[in-house]
Amino acid sequence: KVTENAKNSLSSLKRENPQLEPTLAIIQAHNDQLIQEANKNFAKEIGLRIIHIHLPEGSTKDEIISEILRLNEDPNVQGLALDLPESLYSSKVLNAVKPEKDVDGLSSVNLGHLVHGDVYNCLVPPTVSAVMELLEDVGGKKVLLVGVHGAEGSALQSVLQREGAAVLSCSWKAPQLQSELGHADAVVFGSTKPDDVPGSWIKPGATVVNCAHGLLSEKHNHDQQSNPAAEKTVGSLAVAMRMQNTVKNLERWIQAQQCRKWDLHCLKLQPLSPVPSDIEISRAQSPKAVDVLAKEIGLLTDEIEIYGQTKAKVRLSLLERLKDQPDGKYVLVAGITPTPLGEGKSTVAVGLVQALCAHLNINSFACLRQPSQGPTFGVKGGAAGGGYAQVIPMEEFNLHLTGDIHAITAANNLLAAAIDARILHENTQSDKALYNRLVPVVNGMRGFSAIQLARLRRLGINKTDPGTLTEEEISKFVRLDIDPSTITWQRVVDTNDRFLRKITVGQANTEKKFGRQAQFDIAVASEIMAILALTTSLQDMKERLGRMVVANDKKGQPVTAEDLGVTGALAVLMKDAIKPTLMQTLEGTPVFVHAGPFANIAHGNSSVLADKIALKLVGEKGFVVTEAGFGADIGMEKFFNIKCRTSGLVPSVVVIVATVRALKMHGGGPNVTAGAPLKKEYTEENLQLVADGCCNLQKQIQIAQLFGVPVVVALNIFKTDSPAEIDLVCKIAKESGAFDAVPCNHWSTGGRGAVKLAQAVEKAANQKNSFKYLYSLELPIVEKIRIIAQKVYGAQDIELSPLAQSQIDCYTRQGFGNLPICMAKTHLSLSHEPERKGVPTGFILPISDVRASIGAGFIYPLVGTMSTMPGLPTRPCFYDIDLDPVTEQVKGLF
Repeated sequence: KVTENAKNSLSSLKRENPQLEPTLAIIQAHNDQLIQEANKNFAKEIGLRIIHIHLPEGSTKDEIISEILRLNEDPNVQGLALDLPESLYSSKVLNAVKPEKDVDGLSSVNLGHLVHGDVYNCLVPPTVSAVMELLEDVGGKKVLLVGVHGAEGSALQSVLQREGAAVLSCSWKAPQLQSELGHADAVVFGSTKPDDVPGSWIKPGATVVNCAHGLLSEKHNHDQQSNPAAEKTVGSLAVAMRMQNTVKNLERWIQAQQCRKWDLHCLKLQPLSPVPSDIEISRAQSPKAVDVLAKEIGLLTDEIEIYGQTKAKVRLSLLERLKDQPDGKYVLVAGITPTPLGEGKSTVAVGLVQALCAHLNINSFACLRQPSQGPTFGVKGGAAGGGYAQVIPMEEFNLHLTGDIHAITAANNLLAAAIDARILHENTQSDKALYNRLVPVVNGMRGFSAIQLARLRRLGINKTDPGTLTEEEISKFVRLDIDPSTITWQRVVDTNDRFLRKITVGQANTEKKFGRQAQFDIAVASEIMAILALTTSLQDMKERLGRMVVANDKKGQPVTAEDLGVTGALAVLMKDAIKPTLMQTLEGTPVFVHAGPFANIAHGNSSVLADKIALKLVGEKGFVVTEAGFGADIGMEKFFNIKCRTSGLVPSVVVIVATVRALKMHGGGPNVTAGAPLKKEYTEENLQLVADGCCNLQKQIQIAQLFGVPVVVALNIFKTDSPAEIDLVCKIAKESGAFDAVPCNHWSTGGRGAVKLAQAVEKAANQKNSFKYLYSLELPIVEKIRIIAQKVYGAQDIELSPLAQSQIDCYTRQGFGNLPICMAKTHLSLSHEPERKGVPTGFILPISDVRASIGAGFIYPLVGTMSTMPGLPTRPCFYDIDLDPVTEQVKGLF
């Protein structure tokens, strides 16, 4: 009966989940073949795959635990059972099994649920289930447990008592054993009965059940024929119950895979007035342990890699698990043209998600970029949001995080070193010498590596034996012939260091006078960062890394990272960085922090992978709020034309962030000097300045409408804003085509202050969406640049420098003409001139140069002058940053 039920249940699960291959792993550390055969036969009968790990007799607890830990991490194993000698069933061994894989139900977590009657969250141990089946109705009976101890004993006693039995327990050596046996209605033996305990001690008519470990019914009946008592054994029945538990466990595992309403326990806020500093607010809140947060939002334990208490990497295997789940709604937060007064895009993104999740009870995720150390110690300070709408712990968010930027720096500079080393070696060695070193004899054998074989195939040389290449083929293989004047790959460092904007490399005597002029970029400007943000899988990332063009050869053909043989090494350095980092907001709602491309020269958006994973986790009715870099004319345009093309995701709503103060600057307000008090125009009501400045907001709304996406304006409120100014901005925004415009107070009150914004976003997401790209990829590069300049920036036309035209011709000839455009332009104006606020018109947009990020997959024209290495100001943020040596707390970060 048990087997038939398990078989039917498993068949039903397989019909509903055709890809399912349910697997039970059993670790055995003794030579009882009977148990092994029984497990195998029962598993085969119900359709269960079984992995039998047979460890030698005498294996230690540590050896068994090592095997358990390995199977815990195997995603293809849904159940784990142990068949061990009695002496090895210690709590240390039993608790090594992950509770969710514990089909024997003997871990402390499972027993805790069992004792407390939490039947849904536990499994009854198979031996206990078998005993209860054999005892049948025990209500009101006296049941004696003899030699039953440990985890199974506790479980059995608990279940018997719940069924109404009076339970007593004693050992074989107990002086009262004969008396107790004579009064018990049922007796359960936990170990083989000693010969000096006669069967006549047992009360006539009592039910006797033997559940000794390793005792199968066939063997036991043979050994116990002389026993006068009618004895039942659990043997085969316990094995059947184990299989039934495996199927139950599988049902729960499948249910855990399904997207569901989160059981999220949000953190309470107690906002203070005046609002303290960001770091004081962050520190005043106690974040949830990240594994608790992960479980609340439906992540499985084998899908996260924990970094400390508050951060965890999320494995990409989750995408495969949830591939059939519908996506949630996709919301982009952009802004008006930035000013020194700040608009608060990150704060709005966090506050919006806190409102959706903690106050409207809608599954919602924020996806943010990882901040660069350069601005953190330079001029910007923290980038975790602000006030009561921020990611915590904010110092961890802003400093190192999980090391992704360091991994990018290492990979980028490895490639830079490979370029210069290759030029040196080619300039100083003959073809034969190069060949002998590139394809050396190792242990008497000579062979090509996999990446070298791939290069041979690209060259049209279909040979695998190094000894068969002709001199001409050897020369083609070993010579990249890099033209140093065309090298576009620079070294990077995650610090604002202006003196690295132009350097000379190769000045040591060992470099044979093969020096050249080069430069450093800031790490987030590396193409590898852009690739990290746009990649869709580990395989895709590896291919993109290989496609990166670092220079041209002397014939004008592109030289790639794959040609240099470094692709695999780059992928190894990036294998952990590709996983998004899970953190939380002040109200305990989930956040993905991943990637941080330099928003001027790259697309300036967080990663496709973080967005994709979040959209699956929130479910069809949930929301994912992601942030674009700078104003809508830069970050949003690139989000739509580059990121959405790569991901295939369709945005539901755009939130454009504005402030009254920033609009006043666009309306002609006076310049702002860092550290100086704000002039009265920004602290007193001035409706005319606000009205004049709304032209920039109107333009950004119009840009969003070019893509057919509904717009909601979020007006970030400051205490100096008057009600009339706030009403005026909202009125103009709605008249200009915004679906809604909402004042927000999340900075001072948390998610509660953005509830109206969240409601507006929810309504807008249900509007008709006619999303479309701005241009066709098939258009010539020049035309795509012109469309962006005229339709987005409002330029009259573009002007190409001779260098820019030459590069466009080169990229078109090399086959890169069908890539999207990623404009490298100042973020401080719609035009190329930072000082021109509002909505400049009639200008000609100068294109000084055009470069390509082939691995990332875009062409980037340089508008005017654009530095890829920021510099430190006279008084950087690091003056205020300190560490308390006693508490180890960071001070003054923001």
